[in-house]
Amino acid sequence: MATGTSVLDAKMAGPGTAGRVGVAIFGVALVAGFIYAGIHLGSDLSEVHSPTWTPYILLGIALLTALGFEFVNGFHDTANAVATVIYTHSLEPHVAVVWSGAWNFIGVLVSSGAVAFGIVSLLPVELILQVGGHAGFSMVFALLIAAIIWNVGTWYFGLPASSSHTMVGSIIGVGIANQLMSVKTGTSGVDWSQAASIGKSLLLSPLVGFVGAALLLMLCKALIPNKVLYEAPKGTEPPPFWIRALLVLTCTGVSFAHGSNDGQKGMGLIMLILIGTVPTAYAVNHAVTAEQTQDFVAVSTQTADMLSHYVSPDAVVGDSRDEVTNYIRTKNFTPNTMLALRELVNGIGTEMAIYKQLKAVPQDKVRNFRNDMYVVDEALRLIQKSGQPKFSAADTAVLKNYKGHIDNATKFIPTWVKVAVALALGMGTMIGWKRIVVTVGEKIGKDHLTYGQGAAAEIVAMFTIGAADWFGLPVSTTHVLSSGVAGTMAANHTGLQMSTVRNLAMAWVLTLPASILLSATLFWAFRSLGG
Repeated sequence: MATGTSVLDAKMAGPGTAGRVGVAIFGVALVAGFIYAGIHLGSDLSEVHSPTWTPYILLGIALLTALGFEFVNGFHDTANAVATVIYTHSLEPHVAVVWSGAWNFIGVLVSSGAVAFGIVSLLPVELILQVGGHAGFSMVFALLIAAIIWNVGTWYFGLPASSSHTMVGSIIGVGIANQLMSVKTGTSGVDWSQAASIGKSLLLSPLVGFVGAALLLMLCKALIPNKVLYEAPKGTEPPPFWIRALLVLTCTGVSFAHGSNDGQKGMGLIMLILIGTVPTAYAVNHAVTAEQTQDFVAVSTQTADMLSHYVSPDAVVGDSRDEVTNYIRTKNFTPNTMLALRELVNGIGTEMAIYKQLKAVPQDKVRNFRNDMYVVDEALRLIQKSGQPKFSAADTAVLKNYKGHIDNATKFIPTWVKVAVALALGMGTMIGWKRIVVTVGEKIGKDHLTYGQGAAAEIVAMFTIGAADWFGLPVSTTHVLSSGVAGTMAANHTGLQMSTVRNLAMAWVLTLPASILLSATLFWAFRSLGG
């Protein structure tokens, strides 16, 4: 069905009344949202006392860059969600885009944050600990700019490449460059075990999309023998009500799932930016109450006492944080590591008891205080993952309880950050969706997308992305949905446009090395420019 003129062009003569109303509503929400985010950011910054304007300037530039990534993510990835409802005439294009943008917004707002901090844990530990310095900002700007460059390039050619894939590649590139430039040879790069875990989710999700959508379509044909469901739309008339309702529902689900998963990538980086530039306001969670703080002190004492039972009499340690940080880098747990971990846990509890509340931690101490909690949290994550050393069931429960308190104190995302990211995603969806929609709707299969194909592809995408969000794994909306459409075309024996499939496969293969090279080069350049 490849033609010189896009089928979509005929549907784009004008937004129509419904489209104009939707755009107006989104415009009002956009203004209100940015006012809300600005007021809360200003309120948070009122607690910061800096002798220069440098932190505020860096904060502004970094926030705009991070939101720029989410903006590109919006028109690059979210467009996949609306392709099926547009090409089955279930929704008018502009209405579909506004509807999808709204559900992206809601998905971002209710997201858990697990994916955000899963992405952050890929970064080299010493760069996270130095996020407020030159190396930390070089990291943030390098990976964000690299991801934006690749995403805009693939969008320009109408290729549904993955923003998730691109972000992971950019993070790996920064890690490799940092390893090559660091004196800590071999230990300053990527957390490869965590990268492998995320890589598996990115690799398997397109296969799940292809096979799952194909099987679902064949199952529907066997159980729902309604010819209308498996025929291409006739003219521009919308489908029967129940089919239309199903397609709108699946579009809604994919948009919501995309917001709750993809939106978190920008959130994690924005939190790193906030922690690095204005730690007084964002290094620790000021919403933790005095009562919760007292509970944290008690749990810290309990955990330190428990860890004492596992400390070797021969263990010695100089700087506890350096010792635990070295364990995070090398994954080599020694008797000295246990002693250092116990000392850090005890020190955190003692300081918590002194300050009474997290928001009372002095400005000149808050970054170090958070760094201590960060390395303890990462060390406990690795201990739980590796099973080494061996703890009893009761002691494992104590560690789990303590880690929950640490996470509550450090792994938080203010509502205004979610609102800002949601608005950036929504703006991107509203502005640049057409190129990707045409590729998914017209250039993957040789025949027009049927109602059943659209529903099968989106149902599988909705549940795949939702499950990944539940387990804290980033997946690609682009890969899952476009492979799902391809799977339904294969199952329907209508044929695939192999030139498009080759381009999609090439984009999938090239995304990782291209983003690695881009971010590594930018990181080296930024580090070199700053000395």
